[in-house]
Amino acid sequence: MTPGSNDGLLSAEWPEIVQKIRAQTPARLLAGRSGAGYRTSTQMELREAHAAARDAVRRELDLTRDLGSELIKQWNLFEVGTRAITKEEYLLRPDLGRQFSDESREKITEHCPTGADLQIAIGDGLSVTAVSAQVPGLLELLHQGARARDWIVGQAFVIRHCRVGILNEIGDLLAPRVAILLIGERPGLATAESLSSYMAYRPNASDTDANRNLISNIHSRGVGPERAAQRILDLAASMLKTQMSGFQLREDLPTVGLPD
Repeated sequence: MTPGSNDGLLSAEWPEIVQKIRAQTPARLLAGRSGAGYRTSTQMELREAHAAARDAVRRELDLTRDLGSELIKQWNLFEVGTRAITKEEYLLRPDLGRQFSDESREKITEHCPTGADLQIAIGDGLSVTAVSAQVPGLLELLHQGARARDWIVGQAFVIRHCRVGILNEIGDLLAPRVAILLIGERPGLATAESLSSYMAYRPNASDTDANRNLISNIHSRGVGPERAAQRILDLAASMLKTQMSGFQLREDLPTVGLPD
């Protein structure tokens, strides 16, 4: 019988290699069918995932609810915003999400020291769900790793209605050697909890995506928090050593295969 046909084949009956492949990806492989359509269970899973993705995009950031009062107190986190006033405006006008409001610029310069080795910012992006799920653990690991390297870490802050290009303004305001933006990724049907880390060496107003590096798919079934923190810190170290970022800087990764 062919896997995927309406033959009632159970996952436990699949060859071992197929089970290993399925364990390595959230993709819906060999989901099976009922006639010409999905099985009811698969269709319900897809609808649930689609609803979660829509909710993640539309959800407004609430600092206390999404990050918790203890984390806010531990790292003295504060919130700033971009020129996109509403979520609707943010979705329709990406350019406004790349610029701080005048009030936010003043708040950042008042609370954040300049010239840090590492400046971390947290942006809601297109998934507040991802920020809530990934940032608390990742922020702790990044600070621990930075302290072990004797790096000066700037005051972290949270940005509402944030786009990746805000890195340029962070560079202009605070002049860090390396800027890190932890931002919610556009959710898909695999997960709504995926975070990205965009990084740049001495970002400035003229930077484009070519001047930035990206570590994506930070979530429980992708790049876990410990591995993500190590990659971010290693990449930051490379930026500080080479004094560059973006397409000129390559991240060396070990070859990863299927588990034994």
